[in-house]
Amino acid sequence: MNPAPLERRLVFAYSTWDALPVLMVLAHAAFLAWLFFGFHATPWPVWLACALVYSISISWSINSTSHNFIHNPFFRWPWLNRAFSFLFSLTDGFSQEFYKHVHLRHHVGNMDRIGKDGTTIDPLSIYRHGKDGQPESAWTYTFYSYFRDDIGECYTRVKKKWPHLARWIRIEIATVVIVYLACLVYDWRAFLCLVPFYYLGHSLSSLNGYYEHLKGNPDQPIAWGVSTYNRLYNWIWLYNGYHAEHHYRPKLHWTKMVGLHDSIRDEQRAKGVHVMNWCHALGFMDRSPPARTRIDPAATARVA
Repeated sequence: MNPAPLERRLVFAYSTWDALPVLMVLAHAAFLAWLFFGFHATPWPVWLACALVYSISISWSINSTSHNFIHNPFFRWPWLNRAFSFLFSLTDGFSQEFYKHVHLRHHVGNMDRIGKDGTTIDPLSIYRHGKDGQPESAWTYTFYSYFRDDIGECYTRVKKKWPHLARWIRIEIATVVIVYLACLVYDWRAFLCLVPFYYLGHSLSSLNGYYEHLKGNPDQPIAWGVSTYNRLYNWIWLYNGYHAEHHYRPKLHWTKMVGLHDSIRDEQRAKGVHVMNWCHALGFMDRSPPARTRIDPAATARVA
């Protein structure tokens, strides 16, 4: 995938390939609207199956379209990017602007271990609530993470450095609350039936994040993340499988991940980048030990 030259791009900021995630975002919003407004007209077995898909779609959105939008906003026009930020907020159920700053902090810490101050830089680190320097269990990370978001800490940091962006966090949160309350009043049955699937979706996103880093090496930049090169997963999740590559070069557009991997493949092997065959959400199926425990000294010497 080769992004179009800047002068040929009238709408998209980085690549015309971003038309694909744009369509995905619109389809996601339409699916959620159908799930809510079609609640009473849909047979229960069909609706429950679609609600489960809705849960998966939240994790998919957070880790694919929404994630790529943080690092490389789709459009050349700020107002259109802001409109899509609102759309992400409504479909995923939390402020996209807030998520952006939490996620960028994640890249500052890169799943770091607990420091001398008794905590981690990365608010999403799997080590933050672990014991004896080990990651916490997948169970608690998956199902507790939704309740651990420290909105006050993130908001205070943003307000201090970028007051205008803190204002957008407030506006997006207020918009989500107002729209969701309106939906509750309009059809409380459909709304309450969606709530557990909403929570499950955010839990699945945490599960995804857990295995994106479980066997990574917090002390080796090229091995901060865990990669999977499963083609179907990467096509649907917009190359989120190239997670070690993403943490190594977080601003690189998703269409360039394969090229980056090809260029640093030998160094990755020498430095112990862990690779699994499963998609991240099925990381518990990966039984192989961390790659950093199986590094070939000869390969490391060749790269050096």
